[in-house]
Amino acid sequence: MQVKRLVAIAFFFLTLVIFIFLAEPAKTKVIADAKFTERHPSISQRTTQRTTQNISFSPEINQFAPVKGCENQPPAKPPEPSLPAALTSIPITLERFRKPLPISTTNPASSEKGITYTPSEVIALAAASNYGERYLNDLSGQPANNPPIIVLHETVGSANSVINFFQEFHTDEGNQASYHTLVALDGRIIYFVPPDKRAFGAGNSVFVSSLGTESVQTNPRYPSSVNNFAYHISLETPADGMHDGYTHSGYTEAQYQSLAWLVAKTDVPLERITTHKTVDRSGSRIDPRSFNFNLFQNLLSQYPKTKEISIGCSSTL
Repeated sequence: MQVKRLVAIAFFFLTLVIFIFLAEPAKTKVIADAKFTERHPSISQRTTQRTTQNISFSPEINQFAPVKGCENQPPAKPPEPSLPAALTSIPITLERFRKPLPISTTNPASSEKGITYTPSEVIALAAASNYGERYLNDLSGQPANNPPIIVLHETVGSANSVINFFQEFHTDEGNQASYHTLVALDGRIIYFVPPDKRAFGAGNSVFVSSLGTESVQTNPRYPSSVNNFAYHISLETPADGMHDGYTHSGYTEAQYQSLAWLVAKTDVPLERITTHKTVDRSGSRIDPRSFNFNLFQNLLSQYPKTKEISIGCSSTL
């Protein structure tokens, strides 16, 4: 009888331990989309062009601009691995990412600071494996004409580590990732993916709006996501934020200024500006951490609204 009681007690505690282990929430992964902090020798050993603030990239990738425009519908059975983006023999230029407007078109009611502030801009085109086409229709042939949204991220890695990762050609789909744009700590704007292309910035994701739940499936092997109508912008994480915690010291004034300057050029309304944490459905994303939305909104209101950055399948592309 005593033996049976001991066995029963042992079984009870074993069951309790298993229950606690299974009930424990998964460790939050704050890295936005990939292990950007890993070193990639094939990139770092290339001849790189250095700019101020020690931002470096592989200039040879900028020799081949992606084909303009969008595709009609994703293939029902995409090849494995998926095909890289189609490239031309034309070098990439700033106009592929935004089309500056004449000064005369600037709104005279805008603040003087909003008109005169101009951040430095760098083109570091992502490798063709790390972004894809936007589609006019989803897998089932239904129109995918969602109005564009902006999704804010953070890197949890240095700007250079992100550049290295995005400019590495990844044959493994699990490593294919990109933002459209990154804002470095010094306010420098780094362009990776043209706005008519689909950056791989969010996996299983949904945007909830007055239109309902918005999400588009473009690959039968993966859940639907916001990528088909999203413009992904990431902020470089400060040095004290390279960890799995929920907060850090925050972003620099230059980053907020450049972010507001950039977002104003998309003409996306405030109600369609969101975060990776908000659209994520995996429960693992919490970026951008320590983001001051009130400060960003105040700065954004000071900048003239333009359509220099045309997101999606615009007829003007």
